[in-house]
Amino acid sequence: MNILRLSINLLRRDWRAGEWRVLLLALVLAVGSLATVGLFADRVRQALWQQATSLLGADMRITSTRELPTFYREMAEARGLQAVESRTFASMAAYREQVLLAEIQAVEAGYPLRGKIEIDDGNGRRVRSTLSLQPSTSKGVVERGTVWADERLMRRLDLRVGEEVSLGAQRFVVAARIVKDIDQTIGFASFAPRVLMNEADLAATGLIQEGSRISYRLMVAGEAAQVAALRGQWLPKLSGNERLEDVTDARPEIRTALERAEHFLGLAALTAAILAGVAMALTARRYVARHLDGCAVMRCMGAQQGQVLRLFLYQFVLVGLLAVLAGSLLGYVTQAILIESIASMREADLPQPGMLPVLKAGASGFALLIGFAFLPLLQLRRVSPLRVLRREMGLPSVSGWLIYGLAILVLAILFLWQAGTLKLGLAVLGGLLSGLLVFGVLAWLMLQGLARHANLFGARHALNNLARHGRSAAVQVVALSLGGMALLLLTLVRGDLLQSWQGKLPADTPNRFVVNIQPDQRQAVLDFVVAQQLPSPQLLPMVKGRLLAINERAINGESYADTRAQGLVEREFNLSYADRMPQWNELVSGRWWSQGEDGQLSVEEGIAKTLGIYLGDELTYDVAGSRFSARVTSLRKVQWDSMQVNFFVIGTPGLLQDYPSSYLTSFYLPPDKVRAGDELVRAFPNLLVIDTGAAIAQVRNIIEQVSQTVSVVFLFTLLSGVVVVYAALLSTQDERVHQVAILRTLGADSAYLRRLHLGEFAVLGLLSGLFAAASAALLGWVLAYYILEIPYQSNSLVWLSGMLGGVVLVMLAGWLNTRRLVEMSPMRILRGE
Repeated sequence: MNILRLSINLLRRDWRAGEWRVLLLALVLAVGSLATVGLFADRVRQALWQQATSLLGADMRITSTRELPTFYREMAEARGLQAVESRTFASMAAYREQVLLAEIQAVEAGYPLRGKIEIDDGNGRRVRSTLSLQPSTSKGVVERGTVWADERLMRRLDLRVGEEVSLGAQRFVVAARIVKDIDQTIGFASFAPRVLMNEADLAATGLIQEGSRISYRLMVAGEAAQVAALRGQWLPKLSGNERLEDVTDARPEIRTALERAEHFLGLAALTAAILAGVAMALTARRYVARHLDGCAVMRCMGAQQGQVLRLFLYQFVLVGLLAVLAGSLLGYVTQAILIESIASMREADLPQPGMLPVLKAGASGFALLIGFAFLPLLQLRRVSPLRVLRREMGLPSVSGWLIYGLAILVLAILFLWQAGTLKLGLAVLGGLLSGLLVFGVLAWLMLQGLARHANLFGARHALNNLARHGRSAAVQVVALSLGGMALLLLTLVRGDLLQSWQGKLPADTPNRFVVNIQPDQRQAVLDFVVAQQLPSPQLLPMVKGRLLAINERAINGESYADTRAQGLVEREFNLSYADRMPQWNELVSGRWWSQGEDGQLSVEEGIAKTLGIYLGDELTYDVAGSRFSARVTSLRKVQWDSMQVNFFVIGTPGLLQDYPSSYLTSFYLPPDKVRAGDELVRAFPNLLVIDTGAAIAQVRNIIEQVSQTVSVVFLFTLLSGVVVVYAALLSTQDERVHQVAILRTLGADSAYLRRLHLGEFAVLGLLSGLFAAASAALLGWVLAYYILEIPYQSNSLVWLSGMLGGVVLVMLAGWLNTRRLVEMSPMRILRGE
């Protein structure tokens, strides 16, 4: 017997009969959604990533306070990467009788390698270039004898394009005003207004002298694989004063926004995979039940168990290949349409995606097919020939541990693969399995409880019927609740979460930091701010200290292998002291000190992990030649993207208040009061006013793009939810067919059957809607608390919409699915006409 040929013939027959439609639809949708999410999310990440690389002007760079060895550049160029160098230092810029401290950056031809600078040449013409994944091909950023100056310098000096400004011994023509800058110093080292000049003009200025404090940078860009390989080569060669930076080392608020965006998109892919798997499991269960008789006949004709298994295995493989191809094509076309429909993505000139996301989606589709649909086929393999005579024999028993264990294993692998992080994958998987188990048990208990009090609800037959099929009804409720959860996530919870995330950066987010306020200037600075009709800011003390020892064990850069840890211990920390924890910080472990307590420290959890600091450790610091030791009594989570003043280490007031200190603050400066910042610097020349508007705009841009893309990505989750709802209702259709035939034979009319079905669907819809609302609320809380790190605000509309929507949706879908049955004669039903 040719098993393959027979398998193809059976596949054709079942295809014409509609047996494969739901399973094929579920698998196509699973692969299509995963492919679309993979391709689309990959291109979105590229867009977000390249915007973040504009902060560096390159893919990666080395920064040092000493001249960099030539071998770094030679290694980069040997890998075919583009490389440029720059030197940055502070100097005075003079115009007429005015002088201003500025940050001068001398750059080579070819700068920048990533991103482009937007300038105004003074002729009413603005030169603006968009980001590109290809390195810049410009050969001269600033012509010799000219400079580009940013808005702050031109405003404070009252300078215009075309006029001359003095830098050292040379005078330069201001050729353009920098409208949008890149290559900002990571962290807050870039205090002063910026001036770009040509590297070839630097020597003539006479500004570079022995002992000058210069920041040397080597920037590289090129293929991602080559950049990653170069990073691995550079790391072991870094000295103590050299720091390697890429987009992952960018400002904490930018890095946080990027990580949250990727996790949010990854979770959308996971949700689609879960729903697709559930739909496939339901349809496979129905498929197996409908082929028991055929398998029994084949066993009577002499077919062996292995032949029966291969017969259906070939069909599943063929359908799987067809679904993977169709789903991959659907995903590729859909993501292309999505990219074209979003202006910010279309203008980013993104490259075409590679095949890896498609292969990943195809592999995930086959994994879902094996985990959720194939193992139930083992039941067909074990069908007894006696079923031909005894059709009351149920499904052959197969180890539930094997079936459910493989499904859980497949889900776990997919979760870890799609999530990208172990923490996110395990958290979602654990929550899903726990939720399914709890909701399944609750559904069964509630159905049994309702049946016991059926007379109170006037639906005795409907409730008793559901209770009699308690396990299958509970599975149906759980499946329907997953579909309802997808609907609620798309329509209500998603909008609330994104609105709350956007609310983390309100219109009055602080966009100015003021540093180096002396103790005797505190009141004068506050009076100045109030005189400008601005809210009075909070001044926070800052003490410079170097970490010397942990638990009396001396530490230095050689104590750590991590370059970031080396840099942290080799420089001074910005310490502070306070009676109360800042409102934008969150206590993770330990306790905050009470009034009057002394000798305690609170450390930010990230730096504590980097340096290996734990609760109870004793830290020793050197402050202005004087040492002190104190114990760590609490760890804090810092909201870096709040744009508030934050410190890695905060101590009790009695511990630090007697040491030399300065003060700093942050506040919001409206656009119509920009000159107030300039006047503040003129009134207090020692102050450093830092403009963080560019960083805020970058974070807001990331949030805005994610808000657009998440809406589109969750559409596939919605479609998967709809398929789950349809598959859940279809999974019990055969039972309802036989039930209708028996009831019609016993004299039940169409009106009674219609009321019975609608009553059952109403109960299923109410319970599934309740669980869907609970799931959506719980998942919303997880997203808010663990992914976006925002307060979760419960929306009562989710619960109301879940229960009412569940009742209406399930009743409508159930009625459409069974409306013809109640009108048919029992004989036609039993004959399958």
